[in-house]
Amino acid sequence: MSEVVEAPVSSNESLSKYVQEMSIDGDEPPPRYIVKEFPNPSPPSASIPVIDLSLLSSAEVLGKLKSALSSWGCFQVVGHGILSSFLDKIRDVAKQFFALPTNEKVKYARASYDIEGYGNDPVLSDKQVYDWCDRLFLNLIPQDSRKHHLWPTNPTEFREVLDEYSVKMKLMVELLLKAMARSLNLEEDCFLKQYGDQEVMAARFNYYPVCPRPDSVLGVKAHSDGSVITILLQDQEVEGLQMFKDDQWYRVPILPHALVVNAGDQMQVMSNGIFKSPLHRVSTSSENDRISLAVFHLPNAEVEIEPVKGLIDEKRPQQYRKLKNYAAINFECFQSGKIALETVKI
Repeated sequence: MSEVVEAPVSSNESLSKYVQEMSIDGDEPPPRYIVKEFPNPSPPSASIPVIDLSLLSSAEVLGKLKSALSSWGCFQVVGHGILSSFLDKIRDVAKQFFALPTNEKVKYARASYDIEGYGNDPVLSDKQVYDWCDRLFLNLIPQDSRKHHLWPTNPTEFREVLDEYSVKMKLMVELLLKAMARSLNLEEDCFLKQYGDQEVMAARFNYYPVCPRPDSVLGVKAHSDGSVITILLQDQEVEGLQMFKDDQWYRVPILPHALVVNAGDQMQVMSNGIFKSPLHRVSTSSENDRISLAVFHLPNAEVEIEPVKGLIDEKRPQQYRKLKNYAAINFECFQSGKIALETVKI
């Protein structure tokens, strides 16, 4: 995730054509976009747990939170206090940006050696399956890591809206991490303390154009997040997010004005495997474009994390080693098809 997270990036140039251009031109997805083994392309909808953020002081809701993260690894959050009109504004500025002509969007294109900016994900492997997605990836925290030349000035409200959203996301993450600790009967700051004073937050705007091959092409291939916690603002109308649980894929339904929260791999490490970092993917549609916004929260690359001591005992010995810069490990494994958490197990 850019220089702050120190994810590895390729020195090769990005793909020769943006996905949005291929979709507009009616191109068939090239072979590198085809997923050879595509299990259950049309899975059933799931009853993802719903947590009311305004009720986190309740023991019953904390129990529900623990259950959700121990089973699904994710939940939909309501009662978060963010006005629906503001969420609509975020979606609107994202739509306006991706609707710009390509020659306008490329003013914010990522450099070939970097991950931050507009375009496709870096190509790290000759065997890498490409995602049917264009994205805009931007660092939010620390503020001095922001590359403002990559923050769009068109639409004019983009920077202001994203800055305001980052403030709201930081507060929500801290509230959730404290509640997650309390749900395990731990000191509420135990997860946050592992960050030290070096937290990182980044935003990824995703644009999934219409795809002629939704049966064999994914918007984002199956992966878990390298973060501690991820908060996703889904498209208001078009489904796409899918979660894997009990050897089965499930569609995540759209809940108006809710946000989808999932634990990342670093939370699975910190919780000594109690909270699960869910495998998830994004489907494509032959009828509708789709836009989403993911915000990732994690420690700086130089900060070491490890399972919380209070979660280690004879019945549950330490499952993961102490490590740092997990985001780089996760990103490289993701692009090469490996499972990052397996590489850091004891």
